[in-house]
Amino acid sequence: MTRKTLPAWGRPVLASVSNIVGMTRHVQTSPSSIERIADWMAFESFERPRGGPAGPFDWGDDANDLIDATMLKASLDFAFTDFESRVKFEVEYQGRRWSDSEAMFACIHRALADGVPMLDGGYLASVRRSDLERIFEGNIEMPMLDERVEILHQVGAVLASNHHGRFHRFIRSCPDVMYADGDGVLERLVAEFPRFDDASDYHGRTVVIHKLAQLALWSLHLAVGEERGFALRDLDHMTAFADYIVPVALRVMGILEYSDELEARIMEGDMIPRDSDEEIEIRAHSLYATALLTEAINERRGEGRWLVIPEIDFRLWNAYHATTWPHHLTRTVMY
Repeated sequence: MTRKTLPAWGRPVLASVSNIVGMTRHVQTSPSSIERIADWMAFESFERPRGGPAGPFDWGDDANDLIDATMLKASLDFAFTDFESRVKFEVEYQGRRWSDSEAMFACIHRALADGVPMLDGGYLASVRRSDLERIFEGNIEMPMLDERVEILHQVGAVLASNHHGRFHRFIRSCPDVMYADGDGVLERLVAEFPRFDDASDYHGRTVVIHKLAQLALWSLHLAVGEERGFALRDLDHMTAFADYIVPVALRVMGILEYSDELEARIMEGDMIPRDSDEEIEIRAHSLYATALLTEAINERRGEGRWLVIPEIDFRLWNAYHATTWPHHLTRTVMY
């Protein structure tokens, strides 16, 4: 068996992460734990999200509407737990109770069914807070609602000005690769829509994360697919999606090791500020460790059964998204 080096190491996300992991003081990656976990995880059955990232809702037969809805969701896919009360956002819809990101997607689906033009950039560019209060009516007010208004104004303005008001026009104007000397769909997404430009400064070094941008494209790849006009040809250039849950999975497995101070702060529910050393290190090591874990698993699975990093990401997220182990808390629009 040979260990295949992932092409993702040569792309901005993992290249920038690799540039700082040797400097970190609060978080470390355990190579021995990666090998130990890979010994048994490699032989599991890896599944992709049931129903696809489009969720359990019917978006109709028009692939363009599905692209628009998926990208709208990606623009707003952050912070579903109230930072003060720790209560999760939930909503009743179609005879079920939805929570977190699925609850938001349910609200978007409900609004579209009620005739609200949620997929139109012109509408998003001028949407009011009161409109979103009504659209996202649930058990609590949607957390960070003011930030969501601002994001929709920014995204809507770009869509209305440059892409005839629809996300699918942007997506279909891009090549089917993430990276193409600045013209790839990921490169263009973060350049044209600042909302997706997820990067941090770590002691003078830029750390590129691009969580929501990559997750959006992974979602489109699975939900739309080649038959309906969107399938990425360079999935092995994609990384994990650095959020709250993947670090928890890696921490519980012993792959990530935290300093005593950081561990105590997370356990006590202290806020870890956005762009602090601790927050950047958690996200950077999550990406670094998940890439190493993918390589170790692929070595054991053998050629022809290799996985891409997002499949490992989903394995970790799916197993730990409901865990009672505390995750770090950061007030941010990036995850």
